[in-house]
Amino acid sequence: MAAGAPGGGGPARRIPLTFPAHPAEEALPVTPRPPSDDSPKKNGAKKPATGKKAAVQKTAAQQTEAGKAAEGKPAAKAPERSAGRKPAGSKGTKSAKKAPEPASAGGPPAPAGATPVPTDTPPSATGTAADHLSNPPTPGSPPRADVVPVFAGLGPGDRERLLSGTHHDPHGVLGAHPVPGGVAFLAFRPYALGVTVVTDDLRAELHDDGDGFFSAVLPLRAVPDAYRLLVAYEETVQDTEDAYRFLPSLGELDLHLLGEGRHEQLWQALGAEPMTHQGVTGTRFTVWAPNARGVRLAGTFNFWDGTGYPMRSLGSTGVWELFVPGIGEGELYKFEITRPDGSRTLRADPMARRTEVPPRTSSIVHTSHHTWHDEEWMAGRGERPAHEAPFSVYEVHLPSWRPGLTYRQLAQQLPAYVADLGFTHVELMPVAEHPFGGSWGYQVTGFYAPTARLGTPDDFKHLVDALHQAGIGVLMDWVPAHFPRDEWALAAFDGRPLYEHADPRRAAHPDWGTLEFDFGRREVRNFLVANAVYWCQEFHIDGLRVDAVASMLYLDYSRQPGQWTPNEHGGRENLDAVAFLQEMNATVYRRNPGVVTIAEESTAWDGVTRATHHSGPGGFGGLGFGLKWNMGWMHDSLDYVQHEPVHRKYHHHEMTFSMVYAYSENYVLPISHDEVVHGKKSLVSKMPGDWWQQRATTRAYLGYMWAHPGKQLLFMGQEFAQGAEWSETHGPDWWLLDPAYPAEADHRGVRDLVRDLNTVYRHTPALWEQDTDPSGFQWVVGDAAEDNVFAFLRLDAEGTPLLAVSNLSPVVRHAYRLGVPDSVPAWQETLNTDSARYGGSDVTNPDVVKPEPQAWHGRPASIRLTLPPLATVWLRPA
Repeated sequence: MAAGAPGGGGPARRIPLTFPAHPAEEALPVTPRPPSDDSPKKNGAKKPATGKKAAVQKTAAQQTEAGKAAEGKPAAKAPERSAGRKPAGSKGTKSAKKAPEPASAGGPPAPAGATPVPTDTPPSATGTAADHLSNPPTPGSPPRADVVPVFAGLGPGDRERLLSGTHHDPHGVLGAHPVPGGVAFLAFRPYALGVTVVTDDLRAELHDDGDGFFSAVLPLRAVPDAYRLLVAYEETVQDTEDAYRFLPSLGELDLHLLGEGRHEQLWQALGAEPMTHQGVTGTRFTVWAPNARGVRLAGTFNFWDGTGYPMRSLGSTGVWELFVPGIGEGELYKFEITRPDGSRTLRADPMARRTEVPPRTSSIVHTSHHTWHDEEWMAGRGERPAHEAPFSVYEVHLPSWRPGLTYRQLAQQLPAYVADLGFTHVELMPVAEHPFGGSWGYQVTGFYAPTARLGTPDDFKHLVDALHQAGIGVLMDWVPAHFPRDEWALAAFDGRPLYEHADPRRAAHPDWGTLEFDFGRREVRNFLVANAVYWCQEFHIDGLRVDAVASMLYLDYSRQPGQWTPNEHGGRENLDAVAFLQEMNATVYRRNPGVVTIAEESTAWDGVTRATHHSGPGGFGGLGFGLKWNMGWMHDSLDYVQHEPVHRKYHHHEMTFSMVYAYSENYVLPISHDEVVHGKKSLVSKMPGDWWQQRATTRAYLGYMWAHPGKQLLFMGQEFAQGAEWSETHGPDWWLLDPAYPAEADHRGVRDLVRDLNTVYRHTPALWEQDTDPSGFQWVVGDAAEDNVFAFLRLDAEGTPLLAVSNLSPVVRHAYRLGVPDSVPAWQETLNTDSARYGGSDVTNPDVVKPEPQAWHGRPASIRLTLPPLATVWLRPA
């Protein structure tokens, strides 16, 4: 590398370059000329030089020929041209030139491979190297434009590697480098007609070496601190900094952490980062591609031709870097990677913070300008752990909640709607960029970019900010288990398995046609851990619901014998995935106090929500999640309510079994999108009976769910008893709530119930304070199978109870006796899902109910209640 220590504050160290003389038979052309008919047309046809340019070119040719004569070498023959074209200088130009006199005393020696400057030409006419070095311009004087550059050239190896996109250190040959006799300038500008170097005291046109290369040795004592390039094209001249004069823009600490796979703010080191580097504004581009033979940058700024934008390799880290001056936010880009087999692939940036709207796939340079206004929320969100706080979640698929709304338009409607219903949190189905909308966001290609379908990253921040200001926490689904095979994304990113496992049996996900991450590779683990931190830190996300954890934990997940290999202990556990999840959770909790992680884990894995440093019976430390979806409760309870009431007595245990393991983890009770699609029917449509019974059972089920130990999650549309399955193409059926619709009251009644459930829930600590403590729950009657009745007590930390009773039979049960504590003098009905305002039959207990001194259900006192049909009743001390 032509640079000192990355990020160093001292003067730039440059590796001196030498340009060996080429044998006569291999001599590069020394006279600028348009390419011959049989030469590459990459730079376009060039007009014959005229005026000053022709004079400079002629002088350079004379110098070269004279230099060879002085060294006793034959003059180089002009390259052969196609028929009808004459070599440069053939119009009466003499073949013999006078040998130059030796350079004057004190002048610099001629650099190896460079033509000496002839001294028989008056300095005032040409401005020789010796003259310039011995008579530097006065400070403040205009740059001299009469200096004749000395041809520098480029070795054939470097030339070929730059042309083929396989150069690991373009900064080592391009840019400016000290050489004997001055400073060598080399520029690689395909399609340019000419390149001129401009410094504070010098202006010189570089020699056209063909194929887009321009070079010269200029008579300078040292590499200038700054210089610019004037690049002439057919119809314009570009005034620009030289990207290859800059030191690496990544510091030693960044490179060290990248090498260790421990860079917890990876997005600040990789990707596209607008910045000011060495006093110049531009964008730093970095990408991890350790198997690449070369990487070039392509984008709108170079018309998607990366030939002239090769990136440099930063040693053993596998990271490639290029700082491009003058490039700012809004530019589109990709990385052109030369694979180990020599083929090329154009890839989106894995670290892109912004992308094009699908199906377009380019990455976009992005800088955030959002100013947060959620200081109050952020300061208070960690006051109480999630498992000891009210936590009811409204799950939302943003693109279809109100189809057509942007992030900013959603910010005007979603917070108000969720706050009105009383939910404490929203959970957003994956917002990370994904190519196929029908995947609902679960096949991610842009792990660091919110989907562009709804707006920019700052627009998404605006939505999160608005939700926080409305007192609503924001969870998002996060998908570290797998990624799709799109050829422009992560799959075989640099020509070999990189993000996916090298073993095809470990790489291919058997269910979804995707690829699984290689959790054992430290850089991949770093990519994912930092991504989890990124969403929490940069977007103020309050929690991550981690998708498909079970598929990560087991080597034999959905695989048959012979399709998987046991771990080092002979077991089926994916030890790499275990280590990754532990590291992710520990890092997220350490860096973002108040955040919660939630596992969608569908097996009986021990210790999902146990601390990582506490080992369980199997010898594994806990995975470190804060909460876990209770898939068992969801399947069992839905199976129960889908039976006709007359048959429910045979399935009574399905409603009580959840309490056997309710305290083995910190649970969330999910009625998610997965349960209302693909033929599973919506929640209300699962229920048997006529429309009244379906709604009544739905209301009773929701009342039972909100009273059961654990947090609650309900998918959009179910809060107002939508009858149709959800579809991402049209979202919830909001027309059901139109007052002009005859059955609007039926749907509004269910929504009113959900609002009241959340309201009572939030103000009743007994329903959430001891969700993970067995002392917070007591059965009153759990074996009334013939009656289809369930009754239990919930208690807060001080012992204050709430009595929940569910009658899941379609008959009214009068004077139904239940044992209760004798410490409560009277009970008051606080919620009844059969209330007329919810669409029920309005069988209620309007009066205060006082215990009788009759022992029942093993308790010293009892009360008699009227149980409405297909309903849940809540009572608390009067």
